[in-house]
Amino acid sequence: MRVFLTGGTGFIGQSITERLLKRGVETIALVRNPENPTAKAIQEKGAQLIKGDITDPETMREAMKGADVVIHNAGWYEFGITKKARRTMEKINVEGTKNTLQLAIELGIPKIIYVSTILAFGDTGDVEADETFKRCVPYQSNYEETKTIAHKIALNYQRENAPVIIVCPAGVIGPGDYSTMGHLVRMYIRGKFPPVLIGATGSRAHVYVDDAAEAIVLSMEKGKLGESYLLSNGVMSHQDTFNLWKKTPGGSKKTLFSIPKSIAMLCCGAAEPIQRLFGYPAVFSRESTLAAYSNYRFKATKAEQELGMNFRSLEQAWLDTLEGERALLK
Repeated sequence: MRVFLTGGTGFIGQSITERLLKRGVETIALVRNPENPTAKAIQEKGAQLIKGDITDPETMREAMKGADVVIHNAGWYEFGITKKARRTMEKINVEGTKNTLQLAIELGIPKIIYVSTILAFGDTGDVEADETFKRCVPYQSNYEETKTIAHKIALNYQRENAPVIIVCPAGVIGPGDYSTMGHLVRMYIRGKFPPVLIGATGSRAHVYVDDAAEAIVLSMEKGKLGESYLLSNGVMSHQDTFNLWKKTPGGSKKTLFSIPKSIAMLCCGAAEPIQRLFGYPAVFSRESTLAAYSNYRFKATKAEQELGMNFRSLEQAWLDTLEGERALLK
């Protein structure tokens, strides 16, 4: 089998690449810079690197020809980006998705896997949703908006009977995560986590990075064309999540108080430019605060039944994440 993969050097993509190679799959990984250390690392494991960019479909054409499967995993995930960066995120997440899927369809690729996100479904309230859930709330972030638009593009191709399968990971966690949650994990294990709670009323489904990657590869092997699959280890409130962290070595074991949403929005909004001024990512931002007070509750029953995926518990996923991050700090 020959697979053309975008985003192979990313957080999920590295794990996808490893699983493809372990199965003996010829893996062609699209990379913007073949000299990047991460690109070289997957090349050393057996991936074939092709220099190109999803924003320029012609750079993908020759390498994609003859592939049995295209896995489109590339994207930009970040909260609290500047107004100037929003156009770039749209170009990557929306136009890049359209370019990749459209080219794969044009070239007659038999199976196309698009890696979307649960955020495309929006806040679910008290409902623990499945693939039939319909979005009913406004966008909470520029990332959520761009990925929702890209998700709709993939759905439209499915309606046109294109051989597209959509997989929707919950919030992906694991050692080496560069998202807001990843930064918070590192703050905790380094003893720098603040003794306050933002988003006490919020909850979210998460999925461990290796479980997400395995389910994506299983969707390639067992998934049904035209279907969508949610990927989740389970749902936990933010309060319970941080209480679980505190049972492990790390920072403050006490929460002095929970910050009301209005105050958190004000403080985190003001903190965005200050963090950037000192060269840090905007971990505390208006967008991340909105997400913290939201409920993204999703279950992965369909992926378990149709793909044969065995997800670890969310508690174990968090313990594995914390342990992995501690190992990276040594």
